Amino acid sequence: MSGVVRVFAEYDRDVHESCDVLVVGSGPAGAVVAHEAAAAGKDVVLIEEGPPFTPDDFVLDGSLSMARTMREGGLRTTRGGFFMPTMQAIALGGGSLVNSAICVRSPDFTLDAWCEQYRLRRTTRADLDPHYQAIEDFLGITPTPDDVQGPRNLLFRDGCTKLGFSSEPIARNVRGCVGSGECFTGCRTRAKQSVDISYVPAAVKNGARVLTSVQVQQVLTSGRRALGVVGQVVRPYTGEASFKVRVDAKVVVLAAGCMATPVLLQKSGDLANASGQVGENLQFHPGVALMGVFPDRTHPQFGATQGYQSLHFLRQGFKLETLWAPPGVLAVRLPGFGFDLKQNLARFPYSAIWDAISSCNRSLGRVRARRGTMDPALTYSVHPDDVKIMGEAMWVLAQIFFAAGATSVLPGVHRMPDEMFSLAEAEVLRKPDLRASDLTCGGNHVFSTTRMHGDAQQGVVDEMGRCHDTENLYVVDTGILPRSPSVNPMLTAMALAHRSAGEITHRA
Repeated sequence: MSGVVRVFAEYDRDVHESCDVLVVGSGPAGAVVAHEAAAAGKDVVLIEEGPPFTPDDFVLDGSLSMARTMREGGLRTTRGGFFMPTMQAIALGGGSLVNSAICVRSPDFTLDAWCEQYRLRRTTRADLDPHYQAIEDFLGITPTPDDVQGPRNLLFRDGCTKLGFSSEPIARNVRGCVGSGECFTGCRTRAKQSVDISYVPAAVKNGARVLTSVQVQQVLTSGRRALGVVGQVVRPYTGEASFKVRVDAKVVVLAAGCMATPVLLQKSGDLANASGQVGENLQFHPGVALMGVFPDRTHPQFGATQGYQSLHFLRQGFKLETLWAPPGVLAVRLPGFGFDLKQNLARFPYSAIWDAISSCNRSLGRVRARRGTMDPALTYSVHPDDVKIMGEAMWVLAQIFFAAGATSVLPGVHRMPDEMFSLAEAEVLRKPDLRASDLTCGGNHVFSTTRMHGDAQQGVVDEMGRCHDTENLYVVDTGILPRSPSVNPMLTAMALAHRSAGEITHRA
């Protein structure tokens, strides 16, 4: 029996539903749980605050796309010790709608460290491999073929090869990618298997009911049990509230995201927080990027958005990737004003952007609910040792650029030259007095605010995602990762959700 997807225009009164399994958040992890529970015959309700999008809704204007698909119009930032933009989606499918489809398994040494430091017994790579495989099979995850790489991705490969650095095509959840480079603004060809066109429809086919445009504002509880949630129908893009919503459930699963889930728990009477860890331990993968200019055209608008990577330096704390985004988004990193800026923009057809994401396990922040809103207040500071890692990552990127034939690189770093024309000039990227405030970073990989821990006094959830304090309340988003997964977190979060789904279904 098929379920239904309700959109904003279809609400005409207050909503009161009941179900076996309630999932709050339709991003990658939440969609996996909804699908698995529905496939097992459970009555499932999946709630999403944002609207569904179709190819007709996607626009190439980066600023307009961000305003429509990102929370706080794409202008959310950290404060406190470090100012850094961070983007979280508000749409059916969550971040999978607007990310680059990167699907990488966490390395064994990272998962072993999790187990040792956070008293986990069943989260080694061998434990998670069957769940990784299940997700990869469902989504058709495969390495990016050369015919959709484009020059800017293959130049990265060539530079790594000349330097003896290992590199590889990125495995992505796509089917029939044509290399349009539009992942960030929504895949108009629908080649990207974002969960709104993969896991969510499969859940609906098995009877799941999807309520979009519903903001959950509180988890209802009685003693050590969750009863359900309450919230409101909200208008897409404006957040204007209308009808009240209540959903009762045997099991409640929070997959609202690393920032929204702790806010929801805090707004629910500081729920699941006997450990004091809800909203603590906020971690990012701060991303730094360099632009390289080549003598020949690179046609950067063509090719997989992020098609090549190097895992060569994971143990040193960073991962290297190719990158593309709408020029208006990338242009904020360019130096100059007026005619000088115009000249730099004119070099885009001859350029490539490559980035590094750093694990930054020493750098921590926190999430707190803002008064009168469900948006988070974020504070975050970067540890000096992690700044050194980011400096080293930029130095390695510069080496790869020049090995690949670049004539110059533009680092976008304060207190450094706007443009560097040789490795000797670029070596300043490693200077010991580099400060976090010098860097132009973005951090869209976020984790650890509801971390798993074998000790209930030190973590919010156990190894299966169940809240230590509440018998039938689970968290399955990236907040449960106890620290950086060393690579892009989506696939690991989905694998953990796939594992948790079995226990959730049993409890329901």
